[in-house]
Amino acid sequence: MNAPVDSLHSGLTPEQLRALQRSPRQCARHGFMQALPFVLVLLPFGMLFGVVASDAGLDLPQILGFTLLVLAGASQFTAVQLMTDHAPALVVIVSAVAVNLRMAMYSASLVPWLGTAPARDRAWLAYVLVDQNYALAIQHFEKHPRLRVEQRVAYFFGTIFATCVPWLIATLLGVWIGNAIPESWALDFAMPVTFIALIAPMLRSIPHMAAALVAVVAALAFAFLPSGLGLFIAAPLAMLTGAAVETLMERSKEARA
Repeated sequence: MNAPVDSLHSGLTPEQLRALQRSPRQCARHGFMQALPFVLVLLPFGMLFGVVASDAGLDLPQILGFTLLVLAGASQFTAVQLMTDHAPALVVIVSAVAVNLRMAMYSASLVPWLGTAPARDRAWLAYVLVDQNYALAIQHFEKHPRLRVEQRVAYFFGTIFATCVPWLIATLLGVWIGNAIPESWALDFAMPVTFIALIAPMLRSIPHMAAALVAVVAALAFAFLPSGLGLFIAAPLAMLTGAAVETLMERSKEARA
């Protein structure tokens, strides 16, 4: 009687076997615990967004609405910076969307793992998809490819409570802190420092560094354009450079092989 089960689970490591035996609730708890360390990063960044947005003149309902609707730190910081620079609304919206285009690639790579989930679950997953959730989920799914779709969905939702919820709470704390800071305290440094902190950890490969270099050079070269329009030129140039360098490196590896 145990033969089919043993055959089904053959080749699995003890860790993979334990993952298969978890209930959806246990999967959610596991996802929460694995995502919990991100709180150490999300809390200060969320608070900083609340401070910067408050300093930019947004009130509490606007900041909370902004956070709930966008739910993406880099896009939120980009939009606030452009709003502070009095950029046209269209430029603000397009820039925020452009910064978040990576989410489309994240979604595409998750389709083999979550594509058969109910439509309601997929809609919620799309809404709460952020870098931290994606990184954990794709790594977990690839490590445990035999998980049922309900286990994968539960794991992903578990990560939400350790990432998205603290981000909202941190934003609220940031608004309170921002309102308490005297106007004489300049916060202009906060925005560039934030972006440096967001980007620096990603510069771990030659394509990433090449893209960053081209982005910096192009942004400076087109800085004379109004309303930050130079970014619309610098961004695609940087992405094309990164893709081209990565393609050349892959072809070089294949040639050596």
